[in-house]
Amino acid sequence: MFEFDATSSALIAFLLFFGVLIYFKVPGMILKALDDRSQAIGKELHEARKLREQAEALLADYKAKRAQADAEAKAIVEHAKEQAAALTEEIREQMSANMARRQRQAEDRIAQAEAKAESDVRAAAAEAALAAAERMLREGLDAKAQGELVTQGVADLQRKFG
Repeated sequence: MFEFDATSSALIAFLLFFGVLIYFKVPGMILKALDDRSQAIGKELHEARKLREQAEALLADYKAKRAQADAEAKAIVEHAKEQAAALTEEIREQMSANMARRQRQAEDRIAQAEAKAESDVRAAAAEAALAAAERMLREGLDAKAQGELVTQGVADLQRKFG
């Protein structure tokens, strides 16, 4: 009928081993452990996706802020260049106005000096004419000669300065 040899003993031991495993619900525990591990891995993957999405959002936000900062920096530089150009032009206009004013002042001083020199020359000529007339009078010219000299001196002065 049934003989017990090593193969049948191994078969019986194998069946008893699986029976004990099933009795103590080891396959269910293994399946439950595998399911728990699968769920844990799924949660980790979900968290990793969330973290990746957050990192991508932060990167996009950083890139947008950097682009905005670059644009602001360029605008500030352009504004500074415009202000510098305007200031340069304003200073150039002020310097031109100052130079023109100083030139007018110098021309006015020259004109005053010329007028004073002309006045001094006239006064000196008049004094010289008076001194000459006085000398002639002292030297004893006759009246006719003195009159002619005075008339001639006045005519000369009018011709030179008139």
